[in-house]
Amino acid sequence: MKLGWFPTSGAGEGLGDMLWHLSLPAIALALYLIGMLARVTRSAMLEALEGEHVTVARSRGVPEREVISRHVFRNALGTVLTTGGLIVSTLLVCTILVESAFGIGGLGQLLELSSTTKDFPTVQAISLIIVALFMTVNLIVDLLHPLVDPRVTLGSRRSGA
Repeated sequence: MKLGWFPTSGAGEGLGDMLWHLSLPAIALALYLIGMLARVTRSAMLEALEGEHVTVARSRGVPEREVISRHVFRNALGTVLTTGGLIVSTLLVCTILVESAFGIGGLGQLLELSSTTKDFPTVQAISLIIVALFMTVNLIVDLLHPLVDPRVTLGSRRSGA
């Protein structure tokens, strides 16, 4: 704040100024979540590197770059996709806190104002929007998961028993 490099509150006027005002809130939202996604990606990649198929591919002379991209990353992508879906859902909730902290008008400011004035229908509506977005993101992740990881199937009907 003392250096004055970035504006610390408000939304700005015009497109360029608005983007300048959103730089600190975007950094505040991204730093934690990018770190978490990087750690999950790293651990999933390390786990996939230990697979027998990686050893077989290397022994057959497949170039290391292709081993990583086709065999390791492809197997780790399911975990990364699931974590990414949870991160997007977390981002929805964290946005409300960041909006309040940086004085940006939006759902966060409306939720804060509604809760302090005890406007329960508005609080319930915002909560419903957040839950609906959370469910939509999780549904999309669940539908994409079988496309990314062929070992996962959408489910099948069993005849008989």
